Amino acid sequence: MFTTLKNLMKKATVLTVLTGGIVVLGGFATTARADDDCYRKIDKQEYKLQRDIDRHGFYSRQADRDRRDLAELRGRCSDHYRR
Repeated sequence: MFTTLKNLMKKATVLTVLTGGIVVLGGFATTARADDDCYRKIDKQEYKLQRDIDRHGFYSRQADRDRRDLAELRGRCSDHYRR
């Protein structure tokens, strides 16, 4: 009788730990995907800024526009992280 009860308790404990792990890791995976998307957009905008600086010059209107867009994107990403 004790053996059956011990086995049942072990199975219940393992099941509880696995379920909790899946819930926790599932939440991290969603956050990680959002973070990766934000970083990817920032990298793309930084590349565009550097390309426009190389093509048109550091003080060009294209580079100024890219700097504003990059600052706005960084602000949106940081606001997203605060939530």
